Amino acid sequence: MTRLKPPFRSLCTALLLAIAAAAAQAQDLTVHAAASLGSVLDEIAPLWQAQTGGQLTLVLAGSSAVARQIIAGAPADVVISANPAWIDALEAAGLLVPGSRTDLLTNDLVVIAPARDAAALDLAASGALADRIGTGRLALALTEAVPAGIYARQALESLGLWEGVAPRVAELDNVRAALALVAAGAAPVGVVYATDARAEPRVAVIATLPAGSHDAIVYPAAAVAAGDTEAAARFLSLLQGAEAGAIFRAHGFGLAGGG
Repeated sequence: MTRLKPPFRSLCTALLLAIAAAAAQAQDLTVHAAASLGSVLDEIAPLWQAQTGGQLTLVLAGSSAVARQIIAGAPADVVISANPAWIDALEAAGLLVPGSRTDLLTNDLVVIAPARDAAALDLAASGALADRIGTGRLALALTEAVPAGIYARQALESLGLWEGVAPRVAELDNVRAALALVAAGAAPVGVVYATDARAEPRVAVIATLPAGSHDAIVYPAAAVAAGDTEAAARFLSLLQGAEAGAIFRAHGFGLAGGG
C-alpha cells in the first residue's frame, strides 16, 4: 500500500478543509416575496450565490398569499411584502425574528394600456378613464387583499373615479396577473406598479396615480423565526447593500432609506 509523503498529506488535508469550509459557507435560502419583486430578485440571486455559494429559492405571490403561506407553516427564511399591514400581521403572530424588520423599497402606481394604444390619459378629464375602458375591463390586483389592488382602489376613490369604473373591474390574484392581462391585449387598461410596467415592453404607461391619492407604497422585509435566521440576517444585509441597491434602482424601485 502506497503511503503519501508528508507534503502530499498536507496538501490533501488543506484541500479537504477548503471543500468543507465552502460547503459550510453555502447557505440555501427560501424567500417568500410579493409578486412585483420577481424580476429584481432574479437578478439579486447571483449576488447571494457569489457571496455564500447558496441557492435562492423564490416563492412569489400576492402579499396576502405570502403572509398566509407563512402563517400556515410554509418553509421560509425571509419574507418581503408590498404592504406593511401583512408584515404587521406576521409580527403580531410572533412569526418574525424580533428586530429584523426593515423598510426596504418604495414604488409608484401607474395606469397602463397595451403598447399599441399608448396615448396619454388625463385622469382629471370627466369620464376619460371610463371611456378608455369602454366595453373592456380595468385589470387590478385583488382590491381587498393584494397591496397593488388596495392602493389602486384607494387612488381611484380619492380621485372620484371608483364608482364610475367599479362595474368594469377585473380583479386578479396578484399585480403580475393584472399586468399580463393588459400585455396580452385582453384588457384595455390596468393599474400596476411602475416597476411592473417598466419590465413589460408590451404595455405603455398612460398616467401616473398621484402619490397623495393612496397610502405610501413601502416594501418591508424581515427574517422568519422558523427559518435559518443567520442566513436570513445575511441576506437582509445584502439587500440593503450598494450592489443590490443599484439593481433595485435600475428596475425603478426607490430605496426606503433614500439611498
